[in-house]
Amino acid sequence: MFSGTLTALITPFRNGEVDVEALEGLVEFQIQQGVSGLVPCGTTGETPCLSEEEDRLVVETVVRVANGRVPVIAGTGSNSTDMAIRYTRMAEEAGADGSLQVAPYYNKPTQEGLYRHFAAIAENTSLPIILYNIPSRTGVTISAETTARLAEIPNIVGTKEATHSMDLASDLRRLCGEEFCILSGDDSLTLPIMALGGRGVISVASNVAPAAVSELTQALLEGDYERGRELHYELLPLFRVLFIETNPIPVKTAASLLGLCSDEMRLPMQPMSGENLHKLQEVMERKGHLLPTPEEV
Repeated sequence: MFSGTLTALITPFRNGEVDVEALEGLVEFQIQQGVSGLVPCGTTGETPCLSEEEDRLVVETVVRVANGRVPVIAGTGSNSTDMAIRYTRMAEEAGADGSLQVAPYYNKPTQEGLYRHFAAIAENTSLPIILYNIPSRTGVTISAETTARLAEIPNIVGTKEATHSMDLASDLRRLCGEEFCILSGDDSLTLPIMALGGRGVISVASNVAPAAVSELTQALLEGDYERGRELHYELLPLFRVLFIETNPIPVKTAASLLGLCSDEMRLPMQPMSGENLHKLQEVMERKGHLLPTPEEV
C-alpha cells in the first residue's frame, strides 16, 4: 500500500501560528513533483511543539489538499499509549490513510511493553499502522523479533527503519515476510535498505528535492540499481548537509531559501546561521540541478 517516496512534511509557521496557506502550497508542490505519499506531524513537522488542536489542523489541511491523490500517513505516536490512541483516532476522523507510530520515547519500555503498546493502538483504529524505529531519538530499539510479532496484527503493515543497522533491516525482511512494508527512515540509507527488500523512504530531503528523490526510489523499485546508485551518489551531499544540525533545522532552512515557506521554528529549534548555513547554501548551489526551479516552487 505504501511505497516510493513519502515526504516527512515540515510544518510552516508564521508569527507563531501554523501557516495554513504555506502548508497548502507545500502539499500541492509535493504532489506536482511526483511524491508517492505525505507524512505530516512527524519529527520533521516539529510535532513535539504542536498542540493537539494544531496537530488536527495540520492533518486536516494535508488530507484536504491531497484530496486522495496520494496517501497521507499521519504521525500520531506518543510515549503514552492512551495519547497515541487519542491522536490516532483524531487522524482517522480527519481522513488520514495511515498512522506512523514512533516507539515510546524517554520511558524506554521493554520489548513486551513495546508489543503491548503498539497492539493496543492497533486494536483501537482501523488505520494501517507503520511502526517507527529510531533509537537515536527514543532511547529504545524495536527488535526484529518484536516487529515480527506485531506484523501478525492485520493493520500493522510496515516499519520505518532508522537504526542504521543493515543486519536489523535484513532480519526484518527475513522474519516479517514479503508483504510487510519496510521503509527507510534516513535518506542516505534508502539505497541499501531497498536493496535488502525495502519499498521506499519516508524522506526529509524530498521536502526540497521531491522529484529527484522520487526518481531514486522509482529506479530502485524497478530494479534499475545502476541508475539508483548514480542518483544516490548524486544526492548524497544534499542528504548529508540536511542533517548537519538536528532535523528539521537544515531542511526547514533550505525550504525557506527556496521560497517554499518561512524558516520560522519553535524553540528549542532555531534557524541555522554562521558556518553551517554557509555549508548548506554551498551544497544547494552545487546541487541546484536536483532542486526545483523558481517556476516550480
